Amino acid sequence: MHLKRCITVGGMTKWRGNPWAVLATLSLGFFMTLLDMTIVNIAIPDVMRSLHTGLDQVVWTVGGYTLVLAVLLVTAARLGDLRGQRTVFAAGVVVFTLASAACGLAPDVGTLIAARVVQGVGAALLTPQTMALIIATFPADRRGTALGVWGAVAGVATLTGPTLGGTLVSAAGWRWVFLVNIPVGALVLAMTVLVVPDVRTGRAHRLDLPGVLLSSAALTCLTFALMEGDRYGWNAWIWGLMASGALLGGLFLRHQAGGQDREPLIPFELFQNRGFALMTALMGVIGAALIGAVLPLGIFLQEQLGLSAVHAGLALAPSPLVSLAVSPFAGRMSDRVGGHRVLVAGLLAFALGLGLVALLTGGDAHAWTFTAPLMLMGLGTGCMIAPLSAEAMRGVPARLAGSASGVSNSVRQLGSVLGTAATTALMTVGSPLDGVHLALALPIVLLALAAGALAFTRPRTPAPAATSA
Repeated sequence: MHLKRCITVGGMTKWRGNPWAVLATLSLGFFMTLLDMTIVNIAIPDVMRSLHTGLDQVVWTVGGYTLVLAVLLVTAARLGDLRGQRTVFAAGVVVFTLASAACGLAPDVGTLIAARVVQGVGAALLTPQTMALIIATFPADRRGTALGVWGAVAGVATLTGPTLGGTLVSAAGWRWVFLVNIPVGALVLAMTVLVVPDVRTGRAHRLDLPGVLLSSAALTCLTFALMEGDRYGWNAWIWGLMASGALLGGLFLRHQAGGQDREPLIPFELFQNRGFALMTALMGVIGAALIGAVLPLGIFLQEQLGLSAVHAGLALAPSPLVSLAVSPFAGRMSDRVGGHRVLVAGLLAFALGLGLVALLTGGDAHAWTFTAPLMLMGLGTGCMIAPLSAEAMRGVPARLAGSASGVSNSVRQLGSVLGTAATTALMTVGSPLDGVHLALALPIVLLALAAGALAFTRPRTPAPAATSA
């Protein structure tokens, strides 16, 4: 693999290609996009009042972003292979930052939704490049630690959105939920130019346009149906979309099977690696479980205990704080022992912590009741994310890192969408408290089953550093 390292002025030469400076840049950009998946939820009431619109329109400020992000991840990963991961990452940062400005200045809800869709395009462009660039930058013996930091950023961004969003809305208004991205995006772009090396494989590439169209259509149908199924009562139209998505997905896989010798969007060679296949599936499970844990608990704290959005976010803070502290150490353990046992321990710790949360969600609970279980959940998250990413990418050739990143991130995103749909449906069953308990049971069962399956899977010996072909 060839790394282009341009000489810069002002003493920045020593930082170009520095692994930890690269990791900081990529993690900050990744944090920005994931934060915007949850930070907007808390601003919805203010947006409705300010723009004089209804909930059915405003919810698409969240849905439009999520939909586009889920649909374009695989294609964006392939673009990274075509144009260079640094180039596509920088383009994503620019698009995301400009769209954030448009969101913050939007005069009406239609403009806001359109800007959020464009913001989702920017997020999709930059997200898969982060993992691919980490793989290219860090040697195999330090990759687990780096992916641990990257994973910690993912967990913290997802869980701190409500707290940060509530603070910004209370202090400055809903527009600053978006405008705050402008200085952060400018900083990430500057760091990208000065720090991140231009990683090239030295091979010519082509874009599989029929594959792009088929995969985008299939993911659009499936994601839209999952997001809107509960709203439309899972009627015939929603099931028709699900069937269409499944049919288009089958056509996409058939098209990919016939073009494996012509640089497909998804190289089937990836799934010959048992570890990648297993860990990618597990990413979907964990994506669903994280949403299935945070969503009902956040609603319980606000609706049942009467906490404000900011105080509910603060009550949930022990989990991301512990996860942030634990993830780098879990990544280091993943480097040393392969990560399998650390991952199983993380799954069990999260399931146990969430089980305690479910037992304690009653009429006599208060915010501090959940501190210890949330810390246990944070320990579990920290021990899950780092080994999961490291084990998924262990043994993946560098030439396939972009495609692998796109597939794994897409599966995780679809898992989050599915988890949201399932949690929303379960919370409507019985009384509000019954709904919370039932919704919390789903991720507990998923994680316990995943831990059991992994416990009977033979751990793999850490592979040597991947090299490009």
